[in-house]
Amino acid sequence: MLRLDDIKVTLDPNIKITPENKCGFCTNSICCTYVTQPIDTPRSKQEYEYLLWQVSHDHIEVYRDDEGWCLLITGKCTHILPGGGCGIYDARPQLCRDHTNDYCEFDSPSEEGFELYFRNYDELLKYCKKKFKHWKRG
Repeated sequence: MLRLDDIKVTLDPNIKITPENKCGFCTNSICCTYVTQPIDTPRSKQEYEYLLWQVSHDHIEVYRDDEGWCLLITGKCTHILPGGGCGIYDARPQLCRDHTNDYCEFDSPSEEGFELYFRNYDELLKYCKKKFKHWKRG
């Protein structure tokens, strides 16, 4: 996933960044490079096994934040234009219309709000071994 450090922009110190103009400075359209899907809180070994299977696939990560557990699927929106704008802005989905940038990835990386973050099988497996004392595999 793109990080705040990936935003290559030099800001004029006289320009105030506001929610109204912020997207114009975010040349990487970070909010349009992934999808999140809430999932039930995993409790059993079997549920963690399922998560291990999911994060074994390209572009699938899992995290927990103050709202709960989510799958994070990285993948750039097909409608992003070369300059970072939206190619279907007037007809964009309602979810895009409802998105707020009051505080977004331009301000700080999403990962800073994650309580747990597993980018791959090995990271999640390490957690599973700590959580379940009798985890036998791996």
